[in-house]
Amino acid sequence: MIERFGMIGKKVGMTRIYDDQGQATAVTVISAEPNTVYEVRTPEKSRVKAVVLGMGERKASRTNKPQRVAFEKAGRKNPLVLRQFRAAPSDLAVGAEVAVTRFKAGQLVDVLGLSKGKGFHGVMRKHNYAGQADAHGSTTHRRNGAIGCRSTPGRVYKNAGMPGHLGLDNCTIQNLKVMQVRENEKLILVRGAIPGANGSVVIVRDAIKEPVKA
Repeated sequence: MIERFGMIGKKVGMTRIYDDQGQATAVTVISAEPNTVYEVRTPEKSRVKAVVLGMGERKASRTNKPQRVAFEKAGRKNPLVLRQFRAAPSDLAVGAEVAVTRFKAGQLVDVLGLSKGKGFHGVMRKHNYAGQADAHGSTTHRRNGAIGCRSTPGRVYKNAGMPGHLGLDNCTIQNLKVMQVRENEKLILVRGAIPGANGSVVIVRDAIKEPVKA
């Protein structure tokens, strides 16, 4: 079981930074306010080694009663976001804060987020289908076509490409390089794009696998 775990942050947006040679690099800015440790779970009590982190604060009326009572008994505020991380920290106590300084410039991280929702779309947009013949009088040139037969198989196979909702999927972008860590501004700048809209919640963690160098 790993000792280190990730952090909860918010996607701010994208910008560019310049190095000493004037080379521009596109980066995503992640706001990482200090995360508070709300619970340290052990196998004896919770059947898992994990730490529960919270970020931000929300109104008490926006929290359900069991959670609100538990937070009040523990003397902690109602978090805006609460996430569990599978880890086995050896010297971490409830109420401790996890700062942005746990990440260093130059290291690789994985970023987890919820992709942008794009609404209802057809198979050409959603599944990259080629479509059908776009001839004169055609009314099905963007349709998915046949999805089965009558007696054999007599049903629609699972995972057949159909129109439907696109986006709002859990996504993980791996091996993003941390370009800067700004402690005073509580910001992490990672190279490239990350999932989600501006203002959405993301998880930043150490890269679980580094790219193999040829």
